[in-house]
Amino acid sequence: MLYEKLLSGEVKLSLIGLGYVGMPIAVAFSRKIKVVGFDLNESKIELYRQGIDPTKEVGDEEISRSTVEFTCDEKKLEEARFHIVAVPTPINPDKSPDLKPVISASRILGRHLKPGSIVVYESTVYPGVTEDICVPELEKASGLKCGVDFRVGYSPERINPGDKVHRLENIRKIVSGMDSETLEEIKNVYNLVIEAGTVPVSNIKTAEAIKVVENSQRDINIAFVNELAMVFDRIGIDTNEVIDGMNTKWNALGFRPGLVGGHCIGVDPFYFTYMAERLGYHSQIILSGRKVNDDMGKFIAQTAIREMILSGMPPRNMKVVIMGFTFKENCPDLRNSKVMDIYETLGTYCIHPLVYDPLADPDECRDLYGIELSPLEDLKDAQCIILAVAHEEFREMGFHGIRSLFMDNNREHVLIDVKGILRRDEVAKDKNVRYWRL
Repeated sequence: MLYEKLLSGEVKLSLIGLGYVGMPIAVAFSRKIKVVGFDLNESKIELYRQGIDPTKEVGDEEISRSTVEFTCDEKKLEEARFHIVAVPTPINPDKSPDLKPVISASRILGRHLKPGSIVVYESTVYPGVTEDICVPELEKASGLKCGVDFRVGYSPERINPGDKVHRLENIRKIVSGMDSETLEEIKNVYNLVIEAGTVPVSNIKTAEAIKVVENSQRDINIAFVNELAMVFDRIGIDTNEVIDGMNTKWNALGFRPGLVGGHCIGVDPFYFTYMAERLGYHSQIILSGRKVNDDMGKFIAQTAIREMILSGMPPRNMKVVIMGFTFKENCPDLRNSKVMDIYETLGTYCIHPLVYDPLADPDECRDLYGIELSPLEDLKDAQCIILAVAHEEFREMGFHGIRSLFMDNNREHVLIDVKGILRRDEVAKDKNVRYWRL
C-alpha cells in the first residue's frame, strides 16, 4: 500500500505548484510525511527557503518550521510516489480555458514519474480534462501506461485565500479515483491532514464538475445582488439595508454585492460554459451572471464620476484615491483583480487615481498591471476616495481615519464605499462628505 509507504518514510509526496493552494497543502502534509514542494518560480522557492510566506496563507513562522523540501529541480520529483498537481488554470482572452499550466505540469511530472505512483489533480478543470488531456500527457512523457504502471485521481481544491476560519484542515475534501482501489488510497492519504474528513465520489468527472459548479453557483448569486444594487441605486434606497432585512428570514442566502475577481469565482464559470458549448448547449444563466459581475467595476467608476460632478467639482481636477487593489479583503492575491476595471474606466475620463494597498506586493502590481502603488502619506488631501477592498486595516481606520485623508477645506468630498464597511449614520453627520455605497 502506497499509504503505508508514505507513513513509514519509504517514499515521499510531491506537490507541483506552490501558490495559494499548493503551498498550504505541502506544509500540512509535511507535518505527517516527507514532502517535496516543486515550483518553477525560483524567487518564490527562495522566499520559502528563507521562511517567508508571500501568500500570507500559513505565515512565516509555519514556513520556517516546515520540513517541506522546496525546490525548482524537477528531478526531485523522482523521490515521490504520490503526486498532487495544484497549478493555476486561467482563461484565455476569449474566455476559453487555458490549460497550458496543467499540461506543462503533467509533462514535467511525466518525465520523472515512476511505476507504482498515484497522481492527483487539484487544479480546477471542466469534466474530462484529467482523463482525456492530462493522462495522455503523463503517458507520453513517462512511457508508462495509466491503470497499469500508475493511477490517477482528482480532488478539487477548496482553499479560500485570506480566510482564517475556513482552512484546509476543516473543509471537507472531495476525493475521487480512477478505480475503487485508487480512491481508497487517495482518501487515506488526504485523511492524514483533512480533519473534517473526505467525501468520496463515484468518478473523476463528477469530482471535476463539483468544483466548477461550486464557484458558478456563487457567481450567479453575487450577480443577482449586484443587479439589485444597480436598480436600488436608481431608486435611491440602500442595498445593504434591504439585504439585512431579507436576512431575517431563515432561508435567505446572505450574499452581498461587490467586485467578483480572483482566480476562482471570476474564472471557473467559463470552464463550465466552455464544456456546455462543446456539447451543443449555450448557457442561459451563467454567462448572464458573468456579464453582470464583469461590468461592476465600470458601474462603480461611473458612479464615482457622477458623485464627483454632483459635488460641484470637475472630476478631472480632483485628486482621486483608490484604497485596496487585491481581488478580495485581507489577502495579498492580485490575480484578476476587478479593481483594475475601476482604474481603467476612470482613465477614460482622464482621471489617474493614486492606488494604495497595504497587502499587495508593489513589484507584482507593477508587473501585472503597470500600476505603481502609493504610500499612505501620499493619499493626503484627497478629494475623492474609493474604498474598493474591505481590508481589516481600512475597517480599523473607521470613518474618521478615512476622513483624515481628505483635503482640509469646506468643499464637499466624495467617498465611495464599495463593500459598505463604514457606518452610514456616522458618515451622514459630516455635511462635507458625499457618501455612496454599493
